[in-house]
Amino acid sequence: MSNGSSFYITTPIYYPSDVPHIGHGYTTVAVDTLARWHRQAGDDTWMLTGTDEHGQKMLRAAAANGVTPQEWVDKLVGEAWFPLLTSLDVANDDFIRTTQTRHEEGVKRFVQAVYDRGYIYAGEYEALYCVGCEEFKPESEIVDGTGEFEGLKVCAIHSKPLELLQEKNYFFKLSEFAEPLLRLYRERPDFIRPESARNEVMSFVRSGLKDLSISRSAFDWGIKVPWDQTHVIYVWVDALLNYVTAIGYGEDAAQFERRWPAHHVVGKDILRFHAVIWPAMLMAAGLEVPAGVFAHGWLLVGGEKMSKSKLTGIAPTEITDVFGSDAYRFYFLSAIAFGQDGSFSWEDLAARYQAELANGFGNLASRTVAMIERYFEGIVPPAGPYADADLAVQRTVADAASTADAAIERFRIDEAIAAIWTIVDELNGYITLNEPWALAKDDAQRERLGTVLYTAAEGLRALAALLSPVMPVSTERLWIALGAAESLGRLHDQPLRDAGRWGQLRPGTSVNGLAPLFPRVENA
Repeated sequence: MSNGSSFYITTPIYYPSDVPHIGHGYTTVAVDTLARWHRQAGDDTWMLTGTDEHGQKMLRAAAANGVTPQEWVDKLVGEAWFPLLTSLDVANDDFIRTTQTRHEEGVKRFVQAVYDRGYIYAGEYEALYCVGCEEFKPESEIVDGTGEFEGLKVCAIHSKPLELLQEKNYFFKLSEFAEPLLRLYRERPDFIRPESARNEVMSFVRSGLKDLSISRSAFDWGIKVPWDQTHVIYVWVDALLNYVTAIGYGEDAAQFERRWPAHHVVGKDILRFHAVIWPAMLMAAGLEVPAGVFAHGWLLVGGEKMSKSKLTGIAPTEITDVFGSDAYRFYFLSAIAFGQDGSFSWEDLAARYQAELANGFGNLASRTVAMIERYFEGIVPPAGPYADADLAVQRTVADAASTADAAIERFRIDEAIAAIWTIVDELNGYITLNEPWALAKDDAQRERLGTVLYTAAEGLRALAALLSPVMPVSTERLWIALGAAESLGRLHDQPLRDAGRWGQLRPGTSVNGLAPLFPRVENA
């Protein structure tokens, strides 16, 4: 088991059958922000993402394109999924692919361990299967087709016909873990978050669990079952195991001991895999269950869940090429309550960009640096005696830092950003109230002018530190403009839980010119 300072967090492992859309980007930047926060706070942090490359859907897509499955997934990952991380400024520590040898060998070790412990058996299986989901569908996700699919059973998620499969498969005794799982949920109420997700899962498990088919014999694109080479491991079992194979399960005991257990952030559509099947598999293998599972909501476009198959998919670069990666990260993480569904519109993005980033944060930064350059020759002035208005800013900064950290502990990134943004609003009001441009006209007010501009600059120092996990590019530029890089060191090395302590920016520091952090976007 990891020590108390360890923070291992994962995205879902993405199925790269198509190019990524903003739903994938949403999950990824949320996990990256949580990882950056903990890393900067001094926790032993590790962020994992990756791609799930086996399964029947991938095999069919490769055949349709006239290439081998490996050639197909190499192309998808290289041309679309690696670039996603760059375009969104994601600082993941590892990227695992399920076709890597380290993963395949780890999967075999894990499945063999579960088999040896008596939790896997051979049996016959007949059920409706969705190739799109790579899943035998439960009754709740099977609906009658309409239109061209009238008279057929279709997947409730993909709206495409299901296939009736009859196979000899190996089964995992999931049914034996209903009571252990319910006990886990009762004893650790925060194991599944938010509460609505926990309630859904508990209701599902109480209704009874059926044993799970964990192998396929109708095709060979997958990891071979160790004791039966005519079967490959079911793609979802293969995929879930990435969380332990990436940190050395069965191969690097020290690394595994250091990192495990993990926090998993997933979309709510794959919650049951992570909150029911995955912990049951770990119990069966004699391993500790995850630290927790957080299910976020769907991104909706025109009222529909983000999906390439329904033509609602929007590539992240469509946004980042216009507004930049920081605006992408800020918008999705602040405009949507993390854990609930949220709607995306270009109009809302453009309005928030202009009001909150360009006019709110960006203008605050630009005019503060410009006034220090104009009135104090680019040198951060010392503060004189603090008045009530100055002390109010200091309290706002301290409260925002502690409130944001507490919100991050609850995985509520949106609440953390809202807390931090109180500093932006406080400082903008503070400058309007104190009118440094008027103070600069009176030599008798020179000390007061210095106090006001030091207060604004020190508030920006705290903002840069606190917002850096959310907006790493613009905050780095602000950090350099404030001269903090020379006097305090690199931004990402600043102890984040200490960011609210007042007085860290040193008087006498030289500021540097600051171009607009969030430039005007034409036709936005």
